[in-house]
Order: sequence, then C-alpha cells, then structure tokens
Amino acid sequence: MSETAIARAATLACFSDPQDITLLDGGITNINLLVRDGSRRFVVRLGDDIPEHGVMRWNELALSRAAETAGVSPAVFYQEPGALVLDFVEARTMEEADVRDSDNLTRIIELVARVHQDLGNHLTGPVLAFWPFQVNRTYAARLKADGSDHSALLPDLMDTMADLEKAVGPVELVVGHNDLLAANLLDDGKRLWLIDWEYGGFNSPLFDLAGLASNNGLSEEQERKMLEQYFETPSETRWRAYKAMKCTSLMRESLWSMTSEIHSDLDFNYSAYTRENTDRLNAALSEFREL
Repeated sequence: MSETAIARAATLACFSDPQDITLLDGGITNINLLVRDGSRRFVVRLGDDIPEHGVMRWNELALSRAAETAGVSPAVFYQEPGALVLDFVEARTMEEADVRDSDNLTRIIELVARVHQDLGNHLTGPVLAFWPFQVNRTYAARLKADGSDHSALLPDLMDTMADLEKAVGPVELVVGHNDLLAANLLDDGKRLWLIDWEYGGFNSPLFDLAGLASNNGLSEEQERKMLEQYFETPSETRWRAYKAMKCTSLMRESLWSMTSEIHSDLDFNYSAYTRENTDRLNAALSEFREL
C-alpha cells in the first residue's frame, strides 16, 4: 500500500519534480505523505469517499478552502479525485499531554471559538451537517447489517443515546471541525493550526468542546474552565448538556472504530481503539447518570 501511495503522489499533475516522498505517521482514515518539489514541501492526502463514515471529499475540500481563507489551516495547493495537496507547515504535531497543558488549552479554545465564529463567513457553497445523533444511528444500522461482533451492544447504546439527545436539548449551529484529536492540532511556535476537515460540517459547538475533552483526557476542572472561557458564562449553565454531548462524542468514536474494524484496510489496531473508547464512554456515562 505504501509503495502504491508513493507512486500515486509522484504522478500528481501539480508537481514538476517530486522528490523525497515519505509516508507521514498518524493517519487512521487516509494515507498522508510529505513531498518536496523544488524548494517547496507539500502534504499529500490520499483517500476516496468513505460512505460508511459519511466522509465526502467534496465537503472536505470546501471546508479546507474556507479554513485556509480564515487563516486557520494550511493552503490548498491542488486537488483531484482521491488526492488533496496542502502546503506543508513547519510545526509540531500535538499530543494529548500537550492539549492538557493549561497554556496550550487556552490557545486551543481560542482557536476553536475563532473557527466557530468565522469559518462560515468563508464558505462559498454548500457543506454537510454533522448531527452526531444521526451519525450514531447510521453507524448502528450499518454495524447490525454487517454482522459486527459488537452487535449485541447496539440496542442499549441506542436507548442511551435517545436519553442523551433529550439532555442536550436545543442547540445553536456553527461550522465545526468535529474531530478534535490532538494529532489534528499543529503548533509552529507562534500559532496553532487546525488540519483534516473530512468530518467538518454544521453542528453544535458543544460537540467540538466535548470531543476536545474526551479525546485528550481533560480533567473536570479543565472542562469547566473550557466552558467558561468559550461561552463567557458559568459552566453550570451548560454542564448537563455538555456532559450528554461528551457521552455522545465518545459513542461516536466507539462506533466509528467498530465500523473501521470491518471496513478499513489501513494498518491500525482498531480493536484496541474500540476498547479504549468504549471504556471512556462507560466512564463518561457513569458520571452523566450521577448528575
């Protein structure tokens, strides 16, 4: 697969003399490569639509271009079916411990708020909505139809999700990133960048905040400070809705991984990732039910 990916990157029409093509670590839905062409370097993202995950590359492209214009993501250099080429940014990829650092967390929340407030102003065409309850129901239906090893868990999960949706209640819509893993945050020493827009779309801001917390192991104190910074109101005003969305985010990550166990060909331990996220989900549900 890696040899095929390198060969594909070398033949992209945007390059005149592609050299030093290397695979980048971290992709769990795409193959990412670094390419030098003359004096410039680029990141090549190879991947077709992924219907089982609701990933549509036209949507990723539209959001990537809007994020570039908003100044929060690297510039789009080239696109063709199955390939997206971005400017390379000399920056460090964050890890979960970096996100938990108090100074970094403040900067990240500022970036997320900026995305939510500004990105929609730079869209020039339609983009998808990412409603996590519909996303989770779709995953559950597919997993049942595919005979997933996790099928026995699905009825209880869907019953639980109905309660979570009621607890979230009415929402405001923003253009969200919807995949706030540490690996999607870059720090160049002066500013932060947010990359990988394949799940982007209209959603509640609570989903990005919940995903940021659940994916990176934030403490309750950090979660409350995050809500207070983002909304500029006491955390208690949205605490129960936020905790419900946190459970929903973890359920989505668990169902995503269960689905990837069946459908993905990438070299990644999805079974271990499923266990990690279902453990996090069960812990979050216990906390939510105590509210």
